[in-house]
Amino acid sequence: MQTTYKTGLRPGRQSRGMSTRFDTKIAVLLREDLESWQRLNVTAFLVSGLGTRLPEVIGEPYEDADQVPYLPMFRQPVLVFEGTKETLKAAHTRALSRALPRAVFTGDLFATGHDEANRAAVRAVGTADLDLVGLAVYGPRNAVDKVLKGARMHP
Repeated sequence: MQTTYKTGLRPGRQSRGMSTRFDTKIAVLLREDLESWQRLNVTAFLVSGLGTRLPEVIGEPYEDADQVPYLPMFRQPVLVFEGTKETLKAAHTRALSRALPRAVFTGDLFATGHDEANRAAVRAVGTADLDLVGLAVYGPRNAVDKVLKGARMHP
């Protein structure tokens, strides 16, 4: 881990600019035409997969001053981006070519009601034909930056 990740100064932020730069990056890319509730739902589903296969992204458990325990969370920020359908498709192709750990969310998953149906919906469509609405990637910072080329930070 290096030191210089900057969150920037925005009114209302509790942090006044963190100064930790990670060698890796966790990023979520969302299709720009999603409704607000869909953006939140897709982001939550996508990042849930990273910790299950990549234990190094998870920090230590939390505990408050009264010693009430809380679950561990990611050890680094999750950066959220948005882009067009074409940007998402290109990012997916680049993530595959770099063999980066990834999670996908397709438009079909908005119509399913449980995990088994979600997996079946993705399995039913070929890679090139996936209706991608979200993609999470993790890996070396430079590789993730290349995958996200053309995307912009989520407002």
